[in-house]
Amino acid sequence: MKILTVSTLFPYENNPKHGIFVETRLRQLLQHYPDIEAKVIAPIPYFPFTHPVFGSYAENAKAPSFEVRHGIEVYHPRYLVIPKIGMTLTPVTLAKAIYKQAKDIIASGYDFDLIDGHYFYPDGVAIEIVAKKLGKPFTVTARGTDINLIPKFNKPKKQIQHVLKSSNHNMAVCEALRQEMINLGAAPEKVTTLRNGVDLELFSFSDQTKQQQLRQQLKLPDQQPVIISTGHLIERKGHHLIIEALSQVPDGLLLIAGDGPEKKKLLNLVEKLGLKNRVQFLGSISQVKLAQYYGASDVLVLASSREGWANVLLEAMACGTPVVATNIWGTPEVVARKEAGVLVNRNSSDIARGIVEALNSKIVRSETRRYAELFSWTDTVILKKTLFKKIINN
Repeated sequence: MKILTVSTLFPYENNPKHGIFVETRLRQLLQHYPDIEAKVIAPIPYFPFTHPVFGSYAENAKAPSFEVRHGIEVYHPRYLVIPKIGMTLTPVTLAKAIYKQAKDIIASGYDFDLIDGHYFYPDGVAIEIVAKKLGKPFTVTARGTDINLIPKFNKPKKQIQHVLKSSNHNMAVCEALRQEMINLGAAPEKVTTLRNGVDLELFSFSDQTKQQQLRQQLKLPDQQPVIISTGHLIERKGHHLIIEALSQVPDGLLLIAGDGPEKKKLLNLVEKLGLKNRVQFLGSISQVKLAQYYGASDVLVLASSREGWANVLLEAMACGTPVVATNIWGTPEVVARKEAGVLVNRNSSDIARGIVEALNSKIVRSETRRYAELFSWTDTVILKKTLFKKIINN
C-alpha cells in the first residue's frame, strides 16, 4: 500500500510542532505496518522575505522545499495566499501547488494508491480537485475548526459539504465532530471516528518520587501546587481565564507553555492581578521538555473555546497528571472518568473551582496513568489501515 498524506498542518524543520498530530498519526501507522509506504505533501504559504521582523511569515519563507522527517519524505511546495480575499482563493492556489508536486512524485516512480488528506478547508477542497484530476481515491480527516467554525461562512460551508459527499471516506478525531459532519450532509456510513492516541513512552509515568525529582531538576517548588497550561497564546486557548482563575487558587504556581500574539496581553494581566511571582511563561518548548513539566505538575488546565481532540489532555494524563478542561466538543470524550480529571464551564470562576477540586480530590496518579493507557494508538491505526485497504480494493 502506497499513500500520499497531504495537509498544510504538518511540521517542518524550523517549526517542528506545527500540525505534529498529523505527523504522529502517520508515524504510528508506519510503525505498526512496515509494509505501508508513505510520502507527504505539506504545502506552505509563499512569502519572499526571511528577516525576523516578519515573524511567522519569515518562518514560512525559511522552510525547506524538501526534507526527510523520521524516515518520511516530506515536500513543501509554496502556494499563494492573498490577504483579506485569501479565504476564497486559497483552495485554488493550494490545489495548483499540490497537483504539480503530486505529478512530480508520480513521475519519480511513486504512483500512490490513495490520498490521505487532513483538514477540510482549504486543504480538503484542494485535495478533492487534485484527486479528481489524478483519478485517485481520497479521504479527509476533520481536526476541529474546519468543521466547528469555518462552516459558519457560507461559501466555505458549501465547498466543505461538497467534499463530504465526494470523498471516498471521511474521518473525525472525535464523535462530536462526526455528528456535526453528518449534520452538514455527510452520509453516516461515510464518516468514521478515528481518535488520536498518546505516545505512552514519550509521556512516561511520573509517580510522587519522580515528580519531586523533576521539580528539583526544573527548579520548581517542592510543596507549592503546580498548575500547567499549554498551547498557542491566543484567545481561543483561554490562558487569560486560567490566569484569572489563579487568583482564586491559594498558593498555586501557574506554568504557561507556548508562545503567540497574546503574550504581551497575558503579561499585562498577570501584572494587573498581582500574580507576577505565581506565573511562569516557559515559551515554546519541545515535547520531551513538556513531558517533564507534565510529570512535575499537579494538574493541567485547558480552557479552550473549541477543540476537536485535545492531545495535551492525554499527554498529561499519561504522565499521571489529572486535568481540568472546558466541557466543549470532543473533550468530554477524553475526560470521561473521575481519575481523568474535571470538566468545567468556560469562565474563570468555574475553572478555579475545577482546579481546587482536582487538587483536593486526592486522585491517585497511577490511576490517571492507567486511564491514559486505554488510549494507545493501536486500535486507531488498525482501523485506519482497514479503511484504506477497503477503499483501495474497491
